[in-house]
Amino acid sequence: MLIGAVLTLALSATLLIQTPEATRSIEEVLADPEDLEGRKIAIRGEVMDGSIDNSTNSFIIHGEEMSLEVDFSLASVSNGLDDNRTVYAEGTLVKRDGIWVFEADVIKTSCPSKYEEEAE
Repeated sequence: MLIGAVLTLALSATLLIQTPEATRSIEEVLADPEDLEGRKIAIRGEVMDGSIDNSTNSFIIHGEEMSLEVDFSLASVSNGLDDNRTVYAEGTLVKRDGIWVFEADVIKTSCPSKYEEEAE
């Protein structure tokens, strides 16, 4: 029982020290990008059809009404990065040549089979 209490306390302390930032939509990020510039954030959106460019390691991610270029040249990318796929990305928002770009460190894709099984 004592070991369980110590483990629970250690886990709680870890969560308090490294509270994960809320995932933001593309619209939330681009509503005030200057406020987020240079900060580590997490975003979620859908890969725009035909936008993946493996020669530049970039793609466009979009939300309801806005889109943002994602540079994944230094990112750890999960399998399944493809057009129209919902992705979660962690990284930093920067401005390059007057355009906002999300420099991703991590990109995770949703699993389409998960949704196919739920629909059945």
